[in-house]
Amino acid sequence: MKLDPITLSVIQAGLQQVCDEMDLSFSRSAFSPVIAEANDRSDGIYSAEDGSLIAQGAGGLPVFVGTMQYSTRTLIEMIADGSVLEPEPDDIYIVNDPYLGGTHLMDVRFARPYYRKGEIFCWLSNTGHWPDTGGAVPGGFSASATAVEQEGLRLPPVKLFKRGQLDREIYSIICSNIRVADQRIGDVKAQASALAIGEQRLDALLDRYGDAAVREAIAELRKRARTQMSACIGTIADGVYESTAWVDSDGVVDEPLAIRLKITKAKDQLTFDFNGSSPPCMGPMNSVLATTLSSVYLAMRHIFPEVPISAGAFEPLKVLRPSGTFLDAQYPRPVSGCAAEVSQRIAEAVFAALVVALPERITAAPAGTSGNFALGGHDPERGRDFVMYQLSGGGYGGNADHDGLSNGCSTIGISKAPPVEIMEQIFPVLYHRYALREGSGGAGAHRGGFGLEYELELRRGDARASFVMDHGRYGPQGALGGADGACNEVTVWRNGVPHTPLHLSKEQDISMLAGDRVHVKTPGGGGYGDAFSRDPQLVLTDVELSRYSNAQARSLFGVVIIDGAIDQQATQELRREQRPVSE
Repeated sequence: MKLDPITLSVIQAGLQQVCDEMDLSFSRSAFSPVIAEANDRSDGIYSAEDGSLIAQGAGGLPVFVGTMQYSTRTLIEMIADGSVLEPEPDDIYIVNDPYLGGTHLMDVRFARPYYRKGEIFCWLSNTGHWPDTGGAVPGGFSASATAVEQEGLRLPPVKLFKRGQLDREIYSIICSNIRVADQRIGDVKAQASALAIGEQRLDALLDRYGDAAVREAIAELRKRARTQMSACIGTIADGVYESTAWVDSDGVVDEPLAIRLKITKAKDQLTFDFNGSSPPCMGPMNSVLATTLSSVYLAMRHIFPEVPISAGAFEPLKVLRPSGTFLDAQYPRPVSGCAAEVSQRIAEAVFAALVVALPERITAAPAGTSGNFALGGHDPERGRDFVMYQLSGGGYGGNADHDGLSNGCSTIGISKAPPVEIMEQIFPVLYHRYALREGSGGAGAHRGGFGLEYELELRRGDARASFVMDHGRYGPQGALGGADGACNEVTVWRNGVPHTPLHLSKEQDISMLAGDRVHVKTPGGGGYGDAFSRDPQLVLTDVELSRYSNAQARSLFGVVIIDGAIDQQATQELRREQRPVSE
């Protein structure tokens, strides 16, 4: 049968809606703020044959697009070779092994076979960030781990639910290896329930349009996504485009790691070569292959957002395996920073390489860090332990059309920082400041957006703080003459004495007592274009809003402001006499 365009569009929207409802169900029923409030999760539908992506929720993290596809394919292969038990109806597999298509250990994946007429029609899968999976430090972000075992409990694909019933023995093993284990059942049931919702909604869709029609629609949508991505790539001139992005350090060796990228455009295909990048590192900033692939995919989704999310969209993108680099981590390399930090630096490298070819589409570099901050300890007032996980936003890069967004979510997802009120209610902390980081946006014709500045106090008990962030050594790159955004800054005040991590924004096990504080300033986005060509009136507006000082307006943008007004003559002379700071 041949589907008419309207029916095809309706089925496409229906598949998307199934995933969106799974996302919504997951967040609304989860216990942990990182899922319930920050939405650090994703849900999708995957092919029964090869695990390829059929649809993903619009509210899910883009970085999980490639990893969940990779993970589902690996699960299918392991079932076929007998290393994993055969599926039955209502089974749910759990896995967080990063080397089997994951990110880091805190991102726990569930996979459920969806049956029609006794056969697997597709797989439903989701990923949720658990606030703790054991390991050396609360929250799992061990900044100085040198082996994956130090980062937490690693689970191969096993059936956590067998024919709909929770396997108490496997669950007890998990709970015996993680902190605040009594609270995990809320997230486990939420994650499983989201997949059950997906099954119900898929039943309704297939009952309405028929299995054959939906199968045909899935195949056609994949084909069209491939064609559309190829057409978008066709707008890029043939040639080789290169860039370099830097990771501050691996948390163990205080030396930067280079991501060197060469993109070759030929006809309707892009080939990505990272083989000039730094070798595997000792610390947790290694990236598993699935995350590296997914980072390229999400970067291209940022550049061509009109291409539907489907496995077909990835087919014109060829990523050479970066063997022998820190972007192809092998067991037992630690990887806790790969999804939240290295993935964003990979995307940044893609942006920097292609901005010359696509100046109207690509922005300067965004903040490029998830701001991973974990605090674990004991709350004496409530008589229980806690693990708090804070992620934070930063500035987006300026672009050809406008300034960058301030305090936006990370490049890899649309997860948002949990509300301060929720964090204060659940954990023994008090926020003294939560505001835009003024002056942090990189100067440019269109400046970068501003980062976030927050300061919180431990109110009672004792705790240990850990940070795995980045862009503390190098700010987000400006584009086409724009200046870099401000670097990330972390300060821990203990008994009134400031402490700055040796690795700037990476350290673990910093002891804290009641009254001690954590002060974080996230990066601003890079500037786009020559800052001395920025409209002086826009500079004046930023000064009036206290985003920049008069001195910064003069030094960064060449705009002289006296008594709240632009001195036009002095500005023209300054801009004529001085080269832009970015040069």
